[in-house]
Amino acid sequence: MLASFTQEATFTADDGLVLSETVSRQITLVSGQNLKRGSVLGKITTGGKYTLALSASSDGSQVPAVILAEDCNASAGDKVTVAYFAGTFDENACTYGIGVTPATAREPLRDVSILLQSSITR
Repeated sequence: MLASFTQEATFTADDGLVLSETVSRQITLVSGQNLKRGSVLGKITTGGKYTLALSASSDGSQVPAVILAEDCNASAGDKVTVAYFAGTFDENACTYGIGVTPATAREPLRDVSILLQSSITR
């Protein structure tokens, strides 16, 4: 039996961050942060919350794991938000924490199905 599709969609790149189809789901951003869409996040081993990946961290969050899908203000407390878990993204449109660069984030993100690609100017 062949699959039957009732809708057709075309992928349209947005503000330059997203370059392909994506997979996203909810996460909890740990309190004390006000981050922009495209921020590269790491997962805190204890508790499973996410924070901006910083190379000097030692709680697991130093390893880039997801990309924030929307602006999120968690200044006053933990906040449920959405992050990308797969897709191809413009590395120049991402926001990186101290000590994290496209070069250092590329491999750990690739290992979890997130690809960073340098944008092509026209």
